[in-house]
Amino acid sequence: MTVSDPEWSPRTFGNEERLPRVPLPTLEDTCHRFLEWCAPLLTAEELARTEAAVAEFLAPESPAHELQASLEAYERSEGVLSWLDTFWPYRYLGRRDRIALNANFFFLFQRSPLGQVERAAELVASAVDYKLKLDDELIAPVVVRGRPQSMRQHKFLFSATRIPGRVLDIARTPYREDWPGPSNARHIVVFFRNTPFRMDVLAPDGRPYGPGQLAEGLHSIMKTGKVTGDPTAAAGHFTTKARAEWASTREALLAAGNAEALDTIETALFCLCLEDFTPADTQEECDKLLHGDSGNRWFDKAVSLIVFGNGAAGINVEHCELDGTTILNFTDALLSGERTSREAPEGTPAFEAVEFVLDDALREDARAAGESFAAYADATATKTVSFDFGADRAKRLGMSPDGFAQMAYQLAHKRAKGLTGATYESIATRQYRNGRTEAMRVVTPEVLAFVAAMDDPEASTEARRAAFVTAAAKHVARAKECQAGDAPEQHLWELQLIQKRRGSTEEPALYSSPGWTIMRDDYLSTSSAPSQNIQYFGFGSTSPQCIGVAYVLLPDRWNIYLSTPRHVAGEMVRFAEELTRAVGELQDLLAG
Repeated sequence: MTVSDPEWSPRTFGNEERLPRVPLPTLEDTCHRFLEWCAPLLTAEELARTEAAVAEFLAPESPAHELQASLEAYERSEGVLSWLDTFWPYRYLGRRDRIALNANFFFLFQRSPLGQVERAAELVASAVDYKLKLDDELIAPVVVRGRPQSMRQHKFLFSATRIPGRVLDIARTPYREDWPGPSNARHIVVFFRNTPFRMDVLAPDGRPYGPGQLAEGLHSIMKTGKVTGDPTAAAGHFTTKARAEWASTREALLAAGNAEALDTIETALFCLCLEDFTPADTQEECDKLLHGDSGNRWFDKAVSLIVFGNGAAGINVEHCELDGTTILNFTDALLSGERTSREAPEGTPAFEAVEFVLDDALREDARAAGESFAAYADATATKTVSFDFGADRAKRLGMSPDGFAQMAYQLAHKRAKGLTGATYESIATRQYRNGRTEAMRVVTPEVLAFVAAMDDPEASTEARRAAFVTAAAKHVARAKECQAGDAPEQHLWELQLIQKRRGSTEEPALYSSPGWTIMRDDYLSTSSAPSQNIQYFGFGSTSPQCIGVAYVLLPDRWNIYLSTPRHVAGEMVRFAEELTRAVGELQDLLAG
């Protein structure tokens, strides 16, 4: 959908300053919602302890009031777009574990009849075309239900790279004070057989090379024979390390004379990873998009297009500045086949290998990182699930598609694991200035009543149906609250982070209460990516018992990618089996 109301600007970033600000809740409202949200997961004793911690948090002498006042003052400060402006960097750039598999996410694109090189060339040409249109603000702002969405994240699609830090990472991107305006880089980095190559995609005069010329350049790269002789010591492995360890390695790389190599990769418009094999099936395609051969990746790069030997393709995304909705906008344009007609320059793209200088210690470091990540990937179990059921069918049954999906997950989880566990769902809030996402917690008293009714032999069909409809309606209502900014978790989390950033070692009892710890200890972590252009969407799980549930709910199809630690793989398999049963059962219940 595009901007049609003359009140709104058709330019990409033309509406940013006119978007409403993310509402900052009061302490009282947030605490009320927090208790409401965590209560269904708690015993009576746990709830009583949590209520006492909340009462202490709200007491007149509590430091929470000063923290809230500080946040309110920050929100009013010049140049601040949202009270969450500091939260997001700490949430994403502050994590100290590996981001490969743990934080990055992927999309598997729809099939194409093109072979590997031709498919890659088409994707690169479309991405460069998108970049040029973005530079001129010709990408129409996204509009959802008549409301323009923030397009700010689009500034961080190209030439954006996460740089590891010992305490906090940074995002090296254009459109900032030290790099104003769009990137003027003319190259991408092509990974082939664990070797990075710099390849120009724009001629010196700024004209983009066409798909045929790009294909010639890619063929030339694949035929050079100038690939690393020791793929186990490829520099890409470093990007799989825990962040502080990677920061230390990066300092060693710079000291060893690799500043130019790092700069080439970090300023590249994006990465293209050409794999020299064909996955056995869709499941393996998804797995390789999520983690793959780490020597043939640079997981810190915002955007990495990945193309397999059979032309199957997808994208791996670094999450710190980019959310799924922005990548969906990008990939929908990428796969539309529509490009601006431009006169191509003469010749073929220039390319050269990006050479790293590694001493014995760095080589061993790379090998160890690669082996560690391969073992970590092997310790992750995944599964694809697909249903001949989609949003259109749900609507015909009088049900919200997402409400149907989430209730099916809850029923399947209860049957598979014997409990109703904390469930996260990401809710987009890009209708606000610098908006990103809100954290929704799915389990409500209505969910508990629904899953109980479904397995109660005394419950009638009508009672089960009524419980299902009521629980789904509550889910939709809570999602709307989240979209309106009425959600407690990120507000409380930012207050906690303010105190930590001040160096305080004491924190209110609320943050050690059963409500806070149990509500955020995910059993299911869910997120959806509705687009006809992708088959699957996926990410890693978020805790030792968590099942990651990434789903693509299309008009006539529902594709799900599940991930979990391998030691609980059996529970994930049972969840998938119970989900298949639940989807059929819930359809019959509504149709009856």
